[in-house]
Amino acid sequence: MTKKVIKKNSSISLKPLKDNRLSIQFNLDGFSFCIYNNSSNKEIYFCEYEFEESLNTPENLLLKIEEIFKNDTQLQNDFISVTVIHQNNLSTLVPDQFFDEKELATYLNYNIKTLITDFISFDSIDILKTKNVYVPYVNINNYLFQNFGEFEYKHHSTVLIEKLLKATKSDKKTMYVNVGKTTLDIVVIDNKKLLLSNAFSYNSKEDFIYYILFVAEQLNLDTLEFPLYFTGNITLDTAIFKLTYKYIKNIYFLESEKTIFSELKIPKHSNYILLGS
Repeated sequence: MTKKVIKKNSSISLKPLKDNRLSIQFNLDGFSFCIYNNSSNKEIYFCEYEFEESLNTPENLLLKIEEIFKNDTQLQNDFISVTVIHQNNLSTLVPDQFFDEKELATYLNYNIKTLITDFISFDSIDILKTKNVYVPYVNINNYLFQNFGEFEYKHHSTVLIEKLLKATKSDKKTMYVNVGKTTLDIVVIDNKKLLLSNAFSYNSKEDFIYYILFVAEQLNLDTLEFPLYFTGNITLDTAIFKLTYKYIKNIYFLESEKTIFSELKIPKHSNYILLGS
């Protein structure tokens, strides 16, 4: 089953449609999108679908997305541009100096098992002089192309890294943890340089804190000293936050100043990849 959670600023009209841009983000746990209006220079609509259970395959995810597009009229409009964000753990970073477009599968095979039939793509992270090599859900790209024609797509870690590098103000080592329903992205930045970016799956709060402490140990981060900023699906009263606070003392939420969070009455650190700044 699919649970639909609509968060909408009903005081702002979605018209004129010709002036709106669409951003979509999806993974095996859910699907969300926001509409940005060029004239008002702000996000004017946000909607999130949470799946009752994580899906097993991209094929099942496509069936869910087809159902959503069939029933959600906001997705049936015309947009001046469409950006699609693929969220999965099937990615790796490769510095430009070592990058060869003919070796995409080789880079991924160091971390994950790829199939000969997998389509592999990459994003350029210019600020790092690095490529993000990943496996997109090509079946969903094909479906979206049928709906919108040409569009831009990226891996979620590309968007996350770029946003965090722009947002970080500290010159010391800082950990950022973006929390999903069953996944967490850990990014560590030191003096505005990327030290680490990795994604993990978790099934319990013990899994969750294990990955954070493991990364801290590998990078020699003192749990009493280094700052940790949370984004995404986590609040003060969640079990994963309470357990993390037992081990990490300087915890914060990376909050956005965008007005849509107040208008929607949702935490200012949530939905960071789509809405955060």
